[in-house]
Amino acid sequence: MKENKKSPWAWIPSLYLAEGLPYVAVMTISVIMYKRMGISNTDIALYTSWLYLPWVIKPFWSPFVDILKTKRWWIITMQLLIGAGFAGIAFTIPLPVFFQATLAFFWLLAFSSATHDIAADGFYMLGLDTNQQAKYVGVRSTFYRVATIMGQGVLIILAGFLESASGSEPLKVNIDVSPQYTQSTLYIPQSQNVVEQEGNIRFLLDKDVIQIGTHGVNKDSLQFFLKTVTASNQENGFVPKEDAANVNVVEKKESLWTTSVSKPLGNWIRDNFGEKVEKTDSDHTGNVAVAAITLSKRPDAEKEVILNTTLERGDKSISLLHGDRLVFSEKNWNKPAYIVFQVDPKLNTTSTAEYKGLSGNIPFAWSITFFVLAGLFILFSFYHRFGLPKPDSDKPHPHMTASSILKEFAATFVSFFKKPQAAAAIFFMLTFRFSEAQLLKLINPFLLDSRDIGGLGLTTGEVGLVYGTIGIIGLTLGGIIGGLAAAKGGLKKWLWPMALSMLLTIATFVYLSFSQTDSLIIINICVFIEQFGYGFGFTAYMLYLMYYSDGEQKTAHYAICTGFMALGMMIPGMFAGWLQELLGYNHFFIWVMICSIIPIIAVALLKIDPNYGKAKEIKEENENIDIV
Repeated sequence: MKENKKSPWAWIPSLYLAEGLPYVAVMTISVIMYKRMGISNTDIALYTSWLYLPWVIKPFWSPFVDILKTKRWWIITMQLLIGAGFAGIAFTIPLPVFFQATLAFFWLLAFSSATHDIAADGFYMLGLDTNQQAKYVGVRSTFYRVATIMGQGVLIILAGFLESASGSEPLKVNIDVSPQYTQSTLYIPQSQNVVEQEGNIRFLLDKDVIQIGTHGVNKDSLQFFLKTVTASNQENGFVPKEDAANVNVVEKKESLWTTSVSKPLGNWIRDNFGEKVEKTDSDHTGNVAVAAITLSKRPDAEKEVILNTTLERGDKSISLLHGDRLVFSEKNWNKPAYIVFQVDPKLNTTSTAEYKGLSGNIPFAWSITFFVLAGLFILFSFYHRFGLPKPDSDKPHPHMTASSILKEFAATFVSFFKKPQAAAAIFFMLTFRFSEAQLLKLINPFLLDSRDIGGLGLTTGEVGLVYGTIGIIGLTLGGIIGGLAAAKGGLKKWLWPMALSMLLTIATFVYLSFSQTDSLIIINICVFIEQFGYGFGFTAYMLYLMYYSDGEQKTAHYAICTGFMALGMMIPGMFAGWLQELLGYNHFFIWVMICSIIPIIAVALLKIDPNYGKAKEIKEENENIDIV
């Protein structure tokens, strides 16, 4: 069949770009957009968190994707629906009820995307033989990550560019940090008489360069200062007033679980296994500086000029503490709006940053951004209509009725648990990431926490460099090399090396926690090794899910496998932080290494076909040897 000869490179990259982009749009881009549109953090966190639900429960409707139509049909149809969802968001952003309307379309988008994931992962197994599945598993992971980078980077940049092009001249805020600046910065600049100027509306900043010293400030003093700044901005209408409803604080009674189980158990763990670390809680935190902003002229009646400020370039250790969204009007245009920047308390050298304030047509900018996504998915759907192969195994179940669909639905779950080695397979799915799931939750806190409590004391900018560049390179290389290795020798041959590489590289964090090195080179090397080992070892995990799912209902079975994978990540992550606080970082990372025994036991229980994932030439050689 001619279509089956299409190169995997012709469709795997585009298919997994199409799988990753909607997820990033729902989970990340939506948060940024709502923040730009002035939605409160409380509402953003509450409503966007629920959008993750379709990916959690997708195994429950995966059998329908397996039973009805072809995977190819589901992919093309879902991409059209996703495009429609993006278009719906774009159309409803300018409406007065945009928050409710766009959330409804995000829900449509989330369910369509989760269904697309089921079909795409199933089609990957149908469109490739087992050797190709092993060979390209790193490629699919890489392009999924590319989709993440596109969503969090390129699309946000596009929205920012449109904001910049459609509004007043952008405000540039240059910040200079140095130990030489010793002056006190906990003061509010005095308001000046602003004279209305000719020309277009511009933002006026009270200083050309904001200077901040690296010395700390008292936490209580800073808290009082921020309350004063916030109150001034609220009083003048630059930021919305928070609900000041009186809430009676009722002393919480500890639950029976806390008094009888968690507290006694926690005390026993801390007393017997906890690291003896003397915490020296500092009463100081990072220094701050405040700047005053006004408009150059009065806006038109009933027109608002909204200033959104974000980091443009420079050190991420210089953060925007207050005033990221300020609303100017005819009533407050000549009053000072205050914006506060803070230095990471661990930053003790000279550094700079540039923040950029945009005042463009925000609804217009985000509408265009989502229209671009809508058009992209219409192109994906059109391209995949011709670009996807047509494997003979991708076919719907014939003569389906309502009763037969329900019967088939039940049979799908029954057959999953009746497969050979089902208990060992489920144990493996739940426990293979038992160590990694705990480590993953505490890596960033460990890198950021101060040395006196066992961390490495890196700044926010340094952590961004370590994991945002070196970590991603190691993870990507590990995944691609793992796929090539598995394609050459098969899953069985590489299962143990991959499992051990994923587990034993955790030892890098044991080393870092004991050495507490201040060398960024050594830290980067350790993170690269751990991430490479994770990327290389995770290949075996993904291939085993495909191996176990193989069969007549592989699409639905693979979705169920990913459900067990999510559960295996969720449960260890829930208690990891609690355990680390009891043990300290040194003993926690040792505990994580000890936990590697459980995945090793899980791997030892597996029985795998020696030929799974091997190239055909190697299979034929093995068969000839068996005959001789």
